[in-house]
Amino acid sequence: MSSTQRSFASDNYAPAHPAVLASLTAANVGHAGSYGADPWTGRLQEVVRHHFGEAATAYPVFNGTGANVVALTSMLPRWGAVVTSEHAHIHQDENAAPERVGGIKLLTVPSPDGKLTPAAIDRFVGDLGDQHRAQPLVVSITQATELGTVYSPDEIRAISDRAHAAGLRVHLDGARLANAAASLGVSLRATTTDVGVDVVSFGGTKNGLLFGEAVVVLDPDAAQGVDFVRKMTMQLASKMRFVSAQLTALLEDDLWRTNAAHANAMAARLRAALSPVASEAEVPDGGTQAASSGLAFTQPTQANAVFAVLPRAVAEALRADFAFYDWAATAPDRVTGAERVEARWMCSWDTTEEDVDAFAAAVRTALGA
Repeated sequence: MSSTQRSFASDNYAPAHPAVLASLTAANVGHAGSYGADPWTGRLQEVVRHHFGEAATAYPVFNGTGANVVALTSMLPRWGAVVTSEHAHIHQDENAAPERVGGIKLLTVPSPDGKLTPAAIDRFVGDLGDQHRAQPLVVSITQATELGTVYSPDEIRAISDRAHAAGLRVHLDGARLANAAASLGVSLRATTTDVGVDVVSFGGTKNGLLFGEAVVVLDPDAAQGVDFVRKMTMQLASKMRFVSAQLTALLEDDLWRTNAAHANAMAARLRAALSPVASEAEVPDGGTQAASSGLAFTQPTQANAVFAVLPRAVAEALRADFAFYDWAATAPDRVTGAERVEARWMCSWDTTEEDVDAFAAAVRTALGA
């Protein structure tokens, strides 16, 4: 992919935000304590407490998979298991890292829209105390989900209440937590701490960082030995100030919200531009009802992603000028094949209106609409 070709493949494709790069330059002065014993990591703790509550503690790590492995491993005993969506990143896209590295059994649940419900917990609660079963001790949800949908605070509260009543803890994979909070118009705390989440994997790379995420422990009793787990899973940065400085730049002055809200707005713009040539009704279960153009949306656009099915030939023609992924996560037996494919179109903090309009025009032209 050339540097001039616009990408709708992933928000990971976007460059680092200038303010984040400036934070690295500012931190690149003189000597500072290693492994987090530096002023930048100290400042990060203050900022994290401001956003997540006074009990919150941040553990900077290198990447999202590492954040999830560190978080879940510290939340579970050796016999523990995690209840999660069949579409969860920890299940589909981390090369079984939680299982290989953390030794954690994942108990997956069907979720056509990517979201768990309290009933997902109920189906495994009966295994508690059975020595023949992996013990379901953590529920992991993703906000925003891998299908671009967003849990309301009330939905998360219902999951947390059901989990806690059964003795389970709640982990939130927040690779796109900023997009979810911006979509809801709420604070980071309102969709985590205030609704019963115990530990968060807070994402930065998809929202303007060069690299870096953080495990944010909201309830100190929910995770044990995070420092040790982070080291043994190779996620402890010696020059931690350069991770902490970026995360602080993102959280201070609400850059996280500015970036995420813009990405969300660009996805909404793309959806609106293509709606006139798409099917009249959404197909939330991933079906293939389509207008004569052959385009249909498969999920609501609630964050910075647009999911749609379209003719495979059209998708391939578009890739001459625009990068994006085939998805088929919602119902691979129904929306893919020789003729049709489900695509995911992602917008980023640096996606422009011109990018969106050019892509939408190209889609309409390729569809003959």
